[in-house]
Amino acid sequence: MKVLCFGSANLDHVYKVNHFTVPGETQGCLEYTVKCGGKGVNQAIAMSLAGNETYFAGIIGNDGTLLKDALVGKNVNIDYLKISNKPTGHAIIEVDQSGQNHILLYGGTNKEIDFEYIDEVLSHFSTGDVVVLQNEINNVPYIIDRCYEKEMKIFFNAAPYDESIQNYPIEKVTWLVVNETESAALSGEENYEKMLQVLKQKYPHTNILFTMGKDGSRVLTNNEDVKVEAMKVNAIDTTGAGDTYIGYFVKGILEGFSLVESANLATKASAIAVTRFGAVDSIPSYDEVK
Repeated sequence: MKVLCFGSANLDHVYKVNHFTVPGETQGCLEYTVKCGGKGVNQAIAMSLAGNETYFAGIIGNDGTLLKDALVGKNVNIDYLKISNKPTGHAIIEVDQSGQNHILLYGGTNKEIDFEYIDEVLSHFSTGDVVVLQNEINNVPYIIDRCYEKEMKIFFNAAPYDESIQNYPIEKVTWLVVNETESAALSGEENYEKMLQVLKQKYPHTNILFTMGKDGSRVLTNNEDVKVEAMKVNAIDTTGAGDTYIGYFVKGILEGFSLVESANLATKASAIAVTRFGAVDSIPSYDEVK
């Protein structure tokens, strides 16, 4: 069984600040770094560090050498990585003193995913293989359709959310991964229980992984409803924590762990991640999590 992460690759420009900058304000930053990011790269590296044989498909520019090196350095297979002459996608990230973040995204090469490239990548995968998707690249519905036809297991992280997701073929997805914001937008509800009820009604054949930050996580299938509490840690940066969670949850599912065991493994990994600065750099190895 092969695991493909088909997703985004961003250069993260991270600014550590006293507080989030408000309209009309000019604020000096406390620290500036350039890091590897993008939900696709983050999740691919998390899955690889968790011990999965992971392949990454996505597009970077000639300015994206840092991303390529990071993937290779974490043992992610990049046979299907494509290089473009256009600028690599990037993010402007403010991180405040409590570890919360504000993120501004520029799509760049992440928006150059065409049907021909998708078909070429997927020609190397087959029934039973796993694909992990996010919403930072274009033509996600086409990828879902093609993977469904090939009978692959599909994990779709509906982030970042936009209204187009309402028209995605989510009923074909094996696992829908959402946080409070994405769940509220997809369901039209504000209460956690009502959110999950509506999502399960809309997508009866899709399993739901609902991450709730400090309130923990919830896993809902047709047979089980599991809640796992968050771990109390001194968080300094939440960037990439959700991606870490997904990478390790996928590991648990593929290893045949129970839903509780998978969610606990993912919770521990993300708890470690928030105690470190950065996205890729914060993701722990499987040995650390154990």
